[in-house]
Amino acid sequence: MDIEIAALHQNHTWDLIEQPFDVNIIGYKWVYKLKHKPDGSTERYKARLVTKRYNQTYGLDYFETFIPVVKAVTIRIILTIALSFKWKFNSLMFIMLS
Repeated sequence: MDIEIAALHQNHTWDLIEQPFDVNIIGYKWVYKLKHKPDGSTERYKARLVTKRYNQTYGLDYFETFIPVVKAVTIRIILTIALSFKWKFNSLMFIMLS
């Protein structure tokens, strides 16, 4: 958990602010997972900090739920298609995809 918290701080995932009086605080919980090697032995323990979104009310606690996430395989497919059709692309496209 300490490693996960350190990574969240290092990536500037959030900013700490004073709690406004009219805002509902959304709780969080830790989710644990074991990562295994191909031979079945334990590779490492993983911990993720997740919000308890079921405590939110639309329009009060949040307005949008969309979070853009791109998987690496999607980027590889797009680049493969672009190369096969000899499309031109620039570094701005890579910034938008990452």
